[in-house]
Amino acid sequence: MASRQPFTDTDTADEAVRATCDDATICKRFATSKGYWKDPYIQYFVRSVGERKAPEINRGYYARVQGVNFLLDAFLKKTQCNCQVINLGAGLDTTFWRLKDNNLMPQKFFEVDFPTIVSRKIHYIKTKPPLSKPIIETHSTDSLLLDAHNLDSDRYCIIGADLRNISDMEEKLKKFQLNTELPTLVLTECVLVYMTPSQSSGLIRWVAETFHTAMFINYEQANMCDRFGQVMIENLQRRQCMLAGVDTCQSLDLQKERFLRSGWEHASALDMITVYSMLPQVDVGRIERLEFLDEGELLQQLLQHYSISWATKDKLRLGLSQVSF
Repeated sequence: MASRQPFTDTDTADEAVRATCDDATICKRFATSKGYWKDPYIQYFVRSVGERKAPEINRGYYARVQGVNFLLDAFLKKTQCNCQVINLGAGLDTTFWRLKDNNLMPQKFFEVDFPTIVSRKIHYIKTKPPLSKPIIETHSTDSLLLDAHNLDSDRYCIIGADLRNISDMEEKLKKFQLNTELPTLVLTECVLVYMTPSQSSGLIRWVAETFHTAMFINYEQANMCDRFGQVMIENLQRRQCMLAGVDTCQSLDLQKERFLRSGWEHASALDMITVYSMLPQVDVGRIERLEFLDEGELLQQLLQHYSISWATKDKLRLGLSQVSF
C-alpha cells in the first residue's frame, strides 16, 4: 500500500483538494457536451468543453451523477419535499437548478465549501442571469443576502466554511435558518476521503445527532487495497492530493460500519459497477452507443474502485430505509 500522509491544514494540501472541484466540473461539462445527461447550467461554470475525456471517464461520471440523483430524488419523494438538503463540499454543483426545473425543490437547499470556492460560485451566479434568475424566482422578500462568501435566499443558501470545523459550520448553517426538526439529506461526493477518519466520523456523527430523521449519501473511492487502488493513491499524491481517509475506503463493509458506529439505524453500500448495472438499462444502452469503448476492463476496474454508501435514521417513519436502487 502506498504511504499516506495525514491531512494537514497547509495551503498546499487544501489547494490540491480545492483543485478537485475544477476537475469534476470539467469532466461533467465534457460528458454533458457528448450527451451523457442533460445539464443546461454547467456551461456557466466552465467556459469551454475542454480537451477530450476518455469514454471510461464519461461513463464513470454518468454512473456517479445518475446514482446520486436517483437516491436524492427518492428521498425528496419520500418526504414530499418537506425536507432540506445539505451538500457538503458542493463545489460548482448544479443540483439546485436541476431540482427547481424538475419541481423537486426541498424547503431549503444548503451548500458548504471552502470560502475560496464559494466566492467563485457566487461570482458566477451574480454575473450569469440564467443562474441568478431561478434563485430570485424562489425568493419572496427583498432580504436576499449576497456577499463575497455567503448567499442566502428563501430556498437556496451557500456558505463558506471548513467541514473539519463542525462548530463553526453549524453556527453558520443555523444563522441561515437550518431547521433541525425537518427531515434532512446530507450529501458528500469525494469529500470525506480527504478528511482523517476521526474528522469524517465526527461529521457523520454530528449529522446523526442533529437530525432525528435523516439520510446521508456518500460517493467516494472503495476497494482501495489492491494494486489498482494503490496506483490511484500514487497518482493523487503526485498532485499533492492526500487521501487522508482512504483507510475507510478499503471495503464496502467499512463504508457501512462508519455509519452504524455513529448513530445511524440503517446503512448500505454498493460499488459503482453494481450501481451501473441497476440504472435504467434503456438509458445505459443509449449512453453506451455515444462513444466506442476500446477497453472494457478499465471501465470495470474504475467502477469497482468507487462506491455509493447511504445511511438513514427515521424517527418520523417515512420509510427511508426502503430507499435503494
